[in-house]
Amino acid sequence: MSGGSSESLRLDKWLWYARFFKSRTLATRLCAAGRLRVNGAIVKKAHYVVKPGDVLTFPKGPHIRVIRVAALGTRRGPAPEAQTLYEDLEPPQVRETGDFVAPSKVAEREPGTGRPTKVQRRAIDKLREFNED
Repeated sequence: MSGGSSESLRLDKWLWYARFFKSRTLATRLCAAGRLRVNGAIVKKAHYVVKPGDVLTFPKGPHIRVIRVAALGTRRGPAPEAQTLYEDLEPPQVRETGDFVAPSKVAEREPGTGRPTKVQRRAIDKLREFNED
């Protein structure tokens, strides 16, 4: 960042430095999707400037992360160094996605029997339809 103050840093860069995302591109996508809040306000620009004391709220996997920026950092270092850049305000919370249905288990076959034939596949499909009714 040329000409910028040392008291602030781009949001996508900070998220990358703090190791919340593997790349700046992924951090930028989260920002552009409008799924990140800074101090309660929705941010849609990756170039939003964060400073120490800002509170970030964003989804990360199945969790909602709420963190406070403690320091800005100067590089993407090892994980212990990255953990000093933020303070976790709440332990990760699981997002409620409504009615979560676990994926059904794929039918198991004996090892070495190969793929089902057309007749076997149709029998499996009939059985599945019967179980759904």
